[in-house]
Parts: sequence; structure tokens; C-alpha cells
Amino acid sequence: MKKVLIQSNDQLQLVKEEIRISSLFNHANLLPLLDHAIISVKGKPEQTWTHEAYLLFPVHMDGTLLDNAKTMKAKKEFFSTSDVLQIFRQLCSGLQHMHNLETPYAHNDVKPGNVLLTHRKGQPPLAVLMDFGSARPARKQIRSRSEALQLQEWASEHVSAPFRAPELWDCPSQADIDERTDVWSLGCTLYAIMYGVSPFEYALGESGGSLQLAVINAQIKWPTTPKPSYPEALHQFVSWMLQPQATVRPRIDDIIIHVDKLIPKFVAQT
Repeated sequence: MKKVLIQSNDQLQLVKEEIRISSLFNHANLLPLLDHAIISVKGKPEQTWTHEAYLLFPVHMDGTLLDNAKTMKAKKEFFSTSDVLQIFRQLCSGLQHMHNLETPYAHNDVKPGNVLLTHRKGQPPLAVLMDFGSARPARKQIRSRSEALQLQEWASEHVSAPFRAPELWDCPSQADIDERTDVWSLGCTLYAIMYGVSPFEYALGESGGSLQLAVINAQIKWPTTPKPSYPEALHQFVSWMLQPQATVRPRIDDIIIHVDKLIPKFVAQT
């Protein structure tokens, strides 16, 4: 159960929009909204909220990919190449459903903290993408500096920085934004399935390091663990998705074709 205390009409509209958008999707790898209620409340004089929203979702007992990454890091454990690909393939499937609607939607906050995992005996984990609070129609024409700045400001509030696409950090005054902002975040998330963090997280810890510069220049650092390391094909796959120029970045259908070629090569081996 997600509970939201609503303090303004703007916030009320945002919650209504999240409910409306959640109801557009019907896919095994997207978390379904089972029920919802928005209640008008009158409380004590010091109470600042006017409404309470309740959103009911299915429970996933094994937590998020982020929770799992923290636990695994403490134990120096890594997902097998097979599990990496199978988890990633499910996320692609959920995003494809969103991107291929009649009006394509971008999730806008694909990251390990928004991926729920359920461990299954003898099978790869079930992966489900959640939290559609930032989801919006994916295609946006930017035709002025003020529109570009508006988009950057929106992204700074709604799209997690280590997973945010370059065009959302520094948007040109003439640009066509599309669902490939999610593809960038998906590439960062594939890296995080392997290594537990975004490929640009290192910039936060460096003296004088800039996360924005690392992202805009796509400066990826590859860890030296685990041993044996993940196949080079997976590193190339991440780099293919993390192309700073959005117009040459692959679309979700291309990514699925590619991952479906990789899975038979590596699943049998691990």
C-alpha cells in the first residue's frame, strides 16, 4: 500500500495522473495498480494535507534490485551471466509494452530501486518494473531555450541523476526527445545488474568529479571484479545503449532482438 499525503491541488493532480497512467499498462513485467482511493480529510489545525491517496499494489517479498545488490555486495556475490540477461530481458519486455502503445510512454525513472525481484527455485528471478509517478508521453518537441530549460528542470526533479540521459542534463533548444531516454537508463541498469551501481556513480566519489560530465561524455569505467569477468559482449551491449547522441541510440525493439541473440549463447553455459 502506497500512501500519499496531498497538500496542494498540484499534488492532487499528479497523483490522479499517476493513477491514470498506471491503468494504461497491462503486462507481466509492469507492476499493476490493483485498487486506489483518494479521500478528503479534515484534521487538526496544524495538519497541512487536505487529501490522502491510497494505491494498492501486489507485494514482492524479495525487495528491489537495489536491495538485492546491497546484500550481494556485502557477500561479494554477483548474478550469473544467465541471470543478468534474463532479468534484463524482462525489463525490456515491460518497457517495450510502454514504448509501443499508440501514444508511446516513457517510464522516465528506470533504475534498480524501481525493479522488484522475486526469486524462484530453478528459474531466473522474476523482474517487475514499478513506480509510474514520472511516466509521461515519450515524444516531446523542444523548440526554444525556455522549453529546454523547463525539461531539464522537470528531469532534475523526476529522473534519478546517475540514470538520467545526457539530453535531459543538457537539452538543446531544438530537439526531438523520445523514448530513448529510457534506453539510456536501461543501459545504466544493465550495468547495475552486473556491478550493483550505475556506470557513472564513481563520479560522485571523485574529488572534482562531475556526474553530469561523466554522463554527457559517456565515460564508463569497468570494474575488475568479478573473476571470471562478464563476457565482453555484455560490455559492448551496455556501450551500445549508452550513446550520448540520442538519435543513434537503439530503440527497445532493436535491444530485444539483440538480447534474444545473446541469451542462447550464455544461458546454456551458466
